[in-house]
This record gives sequence, structure tokens and C-alpha cells, in this order.
Amino acid sequence: MTSTSMPPGLARFNALEEHAAFTVLHEACASTAWAKRLLAARPYATPEALYAASDAAMAELTAEDLAEAMAGHPPIGRPKPGDPTSAREQRGMADASDELKAEMLELNLAYQEKFGHVFLICATGRTGEQMRDAVRERIGNTPERERETVRTELGKINRIRLSRLVEED
Repeated sequence: MTSTSMPPGLARFNALEEHAAFTVLHEACASTAWAKRLLAARPYATPEALYAASDAAMAELTAEDLAEAMAGHPPIGRPKPGDPTSAREQRGMADASDELKAEMLELNLAYQEKFGHVFLICATGRTGEQMRDAVRERIGNTPERERETVRTELGKINRIRLSRLVEED
């Protein structure tokens, strides 16, 4: 691939000074280990190479690394004030009924009590009802199974966030 066909956002990311690139990655995923692995593999020739590196780094995260990553995500239905990314990703809850929002709050609390962290799901494109159904289903998981489900969901979120980064004009 020639540099003229590289997406402008990927070219900009590749050219960033290391601290600035780390900051951009840490905004996409709060795991320091993940961000450091992606930094170490720069520059990326294609978006697909970046996504593959992200997937590989995600697969290697420890339970502690996953906990660090999850700590950067607000509960479903309560995006961080002033954070357009979490608000956009959780858009499916924005128009939910008060009853559904109250139910999600209860389910989030029950989930957090069982697993010790926020319920994490790739919320992009999902309705409030779909997110509610997912937390209802996943609350029955074992901690081990849920950790791997979270790893998969976090990988999806990271890909979406990285694609926004590399495809910016």
C-alpha cells in the first residue's frame, strides 16, 4: 500500500510523538498494557494491521489489565457527562423509557455486585432492550466465562474506536 492510499487518520496516528499516540490509544481503551502493545508495533501500513494488533493485544490482557480497561467505561445508561464517545455509543439508551432506564440501573448494580465491575457491552447500534436482555443473560455466567465475554466485547469497542481514529480526514 502506498502512502497516498493510507487513510489520513492512520498516517497522522503513525506520525504522532509517542506520548501523544499513547494518549490517543488510552482514550480508546483504558488498558495501559493494550496501549503499550499497540505503540510498540507502530507504524501500521493498513487499518487492518492496526486492528489485528489490537485483537492480539486484547487476547494477551490479564484479568488486571481487563479490570483497568473496564474502569474506563461508564455504566450502560449513564454515559460520562461531556463525553461524546460514550454518549454516541450508548445512544440506544437515550430514548429508553424511564422504566427501562430504572431496570437497567438495577441490573447494572446486580451485575456489578456479582462480578465486581461495570457491565460492558459493545453498545453501538443496540437498543436499550437489547442491552437489557444481554445483561439479564450474562448475569448468569461464571466469572471466567464473563471475563472472556467482556474481552470479546471490549475488542469490538476498541475496533470501532480505532476505525474512527484511522478514518478521520
